[in-house]
Amino acid sequence: MTFGKTLTAALMGLALATAAAAQEAEPEVTLRFQHFVAPASANPTHFMQPWADAIMEQSNGRIQVEIYPFMQLGGAAPDQYDLIRDGVIDGGWVIPGYQPGRFPEAEALELPFMTTKSAEEASRAAWSFTQEFLMDDFADVHLIAAHMHGRGLIHLRGDPIETMGDFDGLRLRGPSRAATLLLDRLGATPVGMPVPAFPEALARGVVDGGVITWEQAPSLRLGELTDSHTDVAGDYSLYNLYFLWAMNRDVYEGLPDDLRAIIDANSGLMASAWAGRAHDIGDADGRMAMEDTGNIIAEMSPELTAEIRAVGDAVIADWIAEADGLGLDGAALVAAARAAVSAEVGSAPGPYTD
Repeated sequence: MTFGKTLTAALMGLALATAAAAQEAEPEVTLRFQHFVAPASANPTHFMQPWADAIMEQSNGRIQVEIYPFMQLGGAAPDQYDLIRDGVIDGGWVIPGYQPGRFPEAEALELPFMTTKSAEEASRAAWSFTQEFLMDDFADVHLIAAHMHGRGLIHLRGDPIETMGDFDGLRLRGPSRAATLLLDRLGATPVGMPVPAFPEALARGVVDGGVITWEQAPSLRLGELTDSHTDVAGDYSLYNLYFLWAMNRDVYEGLPDDLRAIIDANSGLMASAWAGRAHDIGDADGRMAMEDTGNIIAEMSPELTAEIRAVGDAVIADWIAEADGLGLDGAALVAAARAAVSAEVGSAPGPYTD
């Protein structure tokens, strides 16, 4: 064989090998997941995209997970659970509390001062509580993770909260029924709204501020739209919010066994802790960003925190009575949520970074 023929054969072989490799790299399954926040915010950056990358890598490219921010696939943030259930999207991020009253047992985790300020600890507790009490509630989707965010703070146009009287007359955004019940009891006027609506409501003066985490502050432009950020004293958060990372049940069950096993290997407690850890990272970055704006960073006195906690206890008592009226055991749910959180206090951080 001449050199030219040898070279031609080698090039043809290389082309065939390249074509075969490209064919092998073509995913067998493409999953479209959706969320409602900025792609550079903490959970998409430190959990969702790394989770998608892990699925891709561990399946040798057979599963591709596409992540769409800002509800780009349609619908509004409160619709997420139904969009996943109905197969409009393959999966995504859900806040059950955006549909008040639909999932009442999940509210036990969102009650005042229920969780620590560590999102990873709270998220481990959330998965434990979910396994014990909530799997039937979410049976028409496939749960990958259940998690919480980190500390919830009060962000205001104006001075920080220093006394109980400072709440009077404030119109404050709340993300969930539990949060708005607390704000109402504190003397504010609660305005329930999902997170994407918060910046515009602030800019237009519809609200004077609201409760949300450090990690969401930069992406929501709270450095420009507010003047102060107030946290309660101590290790427990003023409020919290419960999240799901879930996929359509039929899509999950329709995967080949070996691909379904890869989803399973990146689900449950480890994924829940991973998602919570993302918020802890984001909280540290978000606080630093707000400090850089020159806004007031404040912490309430222990005495004021104790007053607010007493108000929170009254909210919890009302919630227990309401849950009992729905045929639930409200006291048992609250006790179980507290026990789940206590069991995770001091748990070692997971190795879940970018």
